[in-house]
Amino acid sequence: QVHLVESGGGLVQAGGSLRLSCVASGSRDSMHTMGWYRQAPGKERELVARIFGGGMTEYADYVKGRFTISGDHVNNIVDLQMNSLKPKDTAVYFCNAYSATRGREYWGQGTQVTVSS
Repeated sequence: QVHLVESGGGLVQAGGSLRLSCVASGSRDSMHTMGWYRQAPGKERELVARIFGGGMTEYADYVKGRFTISGDHVNNIVDLQMNSLKPKDTAVYFCNAYSATRGREYWGQGTQVTVSS
């Protein structure tokens, strides 16, 4: 059974940095796509960034130039380096992965990121 295990959330002051990491354990196959979504209180879950198997990346406009996603699709690891954090980046961040082989999508349990002003 595939599980996404996240780490790296926490509390940081505005302007600071955090690094999130996620590994998809229990999968013998490489994930086609891995990425991060976030959900703030009272808001919909939204895409932050994702990386495809060929290395192509996609970012939400509000994180371009501040966040960098990197991935190791052989070992099913995805990291998100978050710099110049703002209070509005406060949210629960969820790791997401899609297996083209299985035709299934997986979610982590989420990790809290809090940015104080």
